[in-house]
Amino acid sequence: MATEEIKELPKSWAMVGGDGPQSYTQNSSYQKGVVDASKEKVTEGIKDKLDFKSLGFDSSNDTFRIADFGCSVGPNTFFVVENIIEAVGQKYHAQFQKSPPLELEFQVFFNDVTTNDFNTLFKTFHSNRKYFATGLPGTFYGRLLPKSTLHFAYSSYCLQWLSKVPNEVVDSKSPAWNKGSIQCDGLKKEVTKAYSAQFQSDMNTFLNARAQEIVGGGLMVIIMAGLPNGIFMSQAGVGMYYDLLGSCLVDMAKLGEISEEKLDSFNLPLYYSSSTEIEEIIKVNGNFSIEIMDSLSHQIWQTSKKSNIDIFVSGGRAVFQGLVEEHFGSEVVEKTFEHFAKKLVDNFSIFDGAAHEHIDHFILLKRHFN
Repeated sequence: MATEEIKELPKSWAMVGGDGPQSYTQNSSYQKGVVDASKEKVTEGIKDKLDFKSLGFDSSNDTFRIADFGCSVGPNTFFVVENIIEAVGQKYHAQFQKSPPLELEFQVFFNDVTTNDFNTLFKTFHSNRKYFATGLPGTFYGRLLPKSTLHFAYSSYCLQWLSKVPNEVVDSKSPAWNKGSIQCDGLKKEVTKAYSAQFQSDMNTFLNARAQEIVGGGLMVIIMAGLPNGIFMSQAGVGMYYDLLGSCLVDMAKLGEISEEKLDSFNLPLYYSSSTEIEEIIKVNGNFSIEIMDSLSHQIWQTSKKSNIDIFVSGGRAVFQGLVEEHFGSEVVEKTFEHFAKKLVDNFSIFDGAAHEHIDHFILLKRHFN
């Protein structure tokens, strides 16, 4: 499949910066739950699949290089990096029990879009960190590093974000025009086909770029939101959540607070894929072997109704405020999320009645040797 690297993403793709009450830093507990749920799998994957000798660490190589693609503002990325370094260090000393060739050092690249709040990220570094840190601004849908730089790559809760909304779904003359919805809900096959094609293209671009940057035998962990095989977004609680957000915008259009034209051209750049779909993309790409493909289980939402509503609203705003602001204007952001909070209170029972829930894919890949 031919792919073209993406040089830049819209500014609105970045999460809300800073460390205030509406920031991603303060409102990413779900994503932290995913990190916690994946810790054991990451550790076991490194223990079982990482081979230092094949990576050249039995000679003069003593710097192990890691990248977090889509690190955002923190602090979740720091927990991830510390977990990886701990597991890699344990494997290193286990593999060279008698005489480790050299003391292992770590370099970590923190990547996100150019509008990410790297200032807040770096201000919250631990003073006693055990690695050399480097900021790496730019979209991961393209090359960011020289060839064979990395030994371990990581990306969590990023690759369900597309590089762009498919052109067809905002074209009123296209059979894939997505009027009446802000997401790929699975109810219209033309819309689903357009989103799926964009996802396949983006994933292939991502895999090709990482294949250049990761050494042969290097590992990559991908964690991303998805759906069980054969399930539509409209059948899952997360799809209902996005529908509620969309209904807020519909109400505002009816009141004349936003234009209907603006509403019809607004779609979330998100695609929740099945494990079957992802597996096929990776196999066709051909640069990596699938070492582990599983789903994560965590109980992040098993709290009180009020806590859930607070998390749903504040977490959603931290992620989507930039999209709403860029498309509709800053003047409607506050009203949109106030309306969203009220809708969630009035309709929270629908999530209990959801037939299905989304899943979090956990994928461990190993770079083929050329």
